[in-house]
Amino acid sequence: MKRAEIKRRPMADTTLSSLEPEEKTYREHDGQGLYFRVKPSGQKLWELRYSKPGSKARSWLGLGPYPSVGGALARTKAQEARTLIAQGIDPSTQRKAVEAEEKAQSENLFELLAREWYATRKAGWGDGYAKRVIGALELHVFPRMGNRPYADITPMEWMELFRSMEKKGILDQMGNVRRFCKEIYDLARVTGRAINNPVDGLDKFLQKKQSTNYAHVEQVQLPALLRAISAYNNRTVRIGLRLLVINGLRPSEVREARWSEIDLDKAIWEIPAERMKKRRAHIVPLSTQSVALLKELQLYSGSYDLLFPGRNDRTKPLSNMVFNMALRRMGYEGMQTGHGFRHIASTILRENDFPKDHVEAQLSHAEEGVARIYNKATYLEQRRTMMQWYADYLAALERGNVIQLDKRA
Repeated sequence: MKRAEIKRRPMADTTLSSLEPEEKTYREHDGQGLYFRVKPSGQKLWELRYSKPGSKARSWLGLGPYPSVGGALARTKAQEARTLIAQGIDPSTQRKAVEAEEKAQSENLFELLAREWYATRKAGWGDGYAKRVIGALELHVFPRMGNRPYADITPMEWMELFRSMEKKGILDQMGNVRRFCKEIYDLARVTGRAINNPVDGLDKFLQKKQSTNYAHVEQVQLPALLRAISAYNNRTVRIGLRLLVINGLRPSEVREARWSEIDLDKAIWEIPAERMKKRRAHIVPLSTQSVALLKELQLYSGSYDLLFPGRNDRTKPLSNMVFNMALRRMGYEGMQTGHGFRHIASTILRENDFPKDHVEAQLSHAEEGVARIYNKATYLEQRRTMMQWYADYLAALERGNVIQLDKRA
């Protein structure tokens, strides 16, 4: 339809939709300062011609594209703008203020702040721990708080979130999530984006799980457990458990191990910093029993990067529950966990008068204060002797002939 054929105004939607573009952009007056603009490309838009309040200056206010904004809606928007003008308010200025506020609100969402915090902190964490942190936030926090401006969320709302986790009985998870959220707000505060931390102090009014050690058997029960592990029917999991037992390592350190970390000729296992909880490389001296286990394991997984590759995807390690599930199948559910072997190692070694520093170094426990800064000794040779004694001691326990082994042997 040519614009010369327009017969009435305001224009009907049939007229608006059929108007043809021309070589140059043109506007057709719909009434009361509202114009319909048609570009050579065929794009159509609504614009309002108005005088700025308190001024003779004239300006244009865009009201949206057609057909998203039809004739009726465009006239409603034009009337709203004229009402503002009558009140001395420039609709263009107000729109910019609203858009700025909306942008500020969208940039201040809790999830964006949380992910910024996560990005700054994850470099100091192991991959497994980093996945657990962001997973907890995505599961428990983002669905309720993620799309809200963090400054608008009140302490009571955070309390309600944490108490909902209490009711589910996940106190450890609740404590971790509360701590993460407190740190997230600390980031906003120290960077000048928040004055108060609404999560600060809430821990005083929330339940706390009693601190307990990872489940582990008494020493009198250890020989039977060692024999159960040696008889376990999955050969690779059996080897993994035995490496866990005799080296005092964390389950993830064994499960995610790569062959590139192992030097069987030197009897050394060097775990890189990125796989360690404290982000410090850890050198593990290997006993003759450990070397034998690793040589056996090479027959099964030596052609892969990982010592314990997954069944379906060989580029990923076995499940993080693999060792605990095996212990459960042996009948030790609630009695022994993979992590609990570290407690057993620490207890036996200390009771047999091995120096605390050597034991703590083997367990890769961080020293505190000045000692942590200046004591860079790893006691490698002392630990080699200690861990060979420990492997021999456990072998004697398993055989049932417990003897007092010479620690200097």
